[in-house]
Amino acid sequence: MPPKRVAVVTCSTRSPRLNPTITHYVYDVLSADPMIPTSPATSQEEDNIDTDPRHLTFEILDLAQQGLPLYDENIIPAGLPAADPTPHYEKAHTRAWSTVVRGFDAFIFVTPQYNWSIPASLKNALDYLFHEWKGKPAAIVSYGGHGGGKAADHLKGVLNGLRMKVVSTVLALPVKYTGLPIGGAEEERVPLDERDVTGWKEAGIEAMMRNLGMELVCELDKE
Repeated sequence: MPPKRVAVVTCSTRSPRLNPTITHYVYDVLSADPMIPTSPATSQEEDNIDTDPRHLTFEILDLAQQGLPLYDENIIPAGLPAADPTPHYEKAHTRAWSTVVRGFDAFIFVTPQYNWSIPASLKNALDYLFHEWKGKPAAIVSYGGHGGGKAADHLKGVLNGLRMKVVSTVLALPVKYTGLPIGGAEEERVPLDERDVTGWKEAGIEAMMRNLGMELVCELDKE
């Protein structure tokens, strides 16, 4: 049985942006946690095939790379055939996005807070689909000057509306020292300021992230 695929989603699409930096932090902490049964890269050697059904892999999924315009489908996603909605979308970019999302078993949405809510890019990406999200485990990591808790609250409501299984552990990362890339380089990823990282560790964020990861494992084990 192949490992379960968990997408760590970069939800902001503007340039410059801090989101890739925070996403990679979440990815690195979860991937290195010995308590979470992550799977090594797939091996072609028969003796090394991973058969533990609990195992999962974390993969970064960047919304900026999906090429989604403002929602432009002429159908209601929830009204499509649940077993195979992909071919029923009118737009090629929707069919491509449907295929990407269907390939993942769970999602960790890493989102900034914009005016007490989530970025339009995230809401737009979610609204394109329904059955591809429905029933899948989801976790929320927000960040902002005060942690982005209001964005997390709004996102939880949206994910519940999509019938996703939102885990109880929600992380809010206060970002006080790490700044945006200088010069507006589109793909530049700035290093985290160690003062932010130290503050998160002292607040127990990394331990909470382990809880988040294990909750996802438990939800995936039920399937």
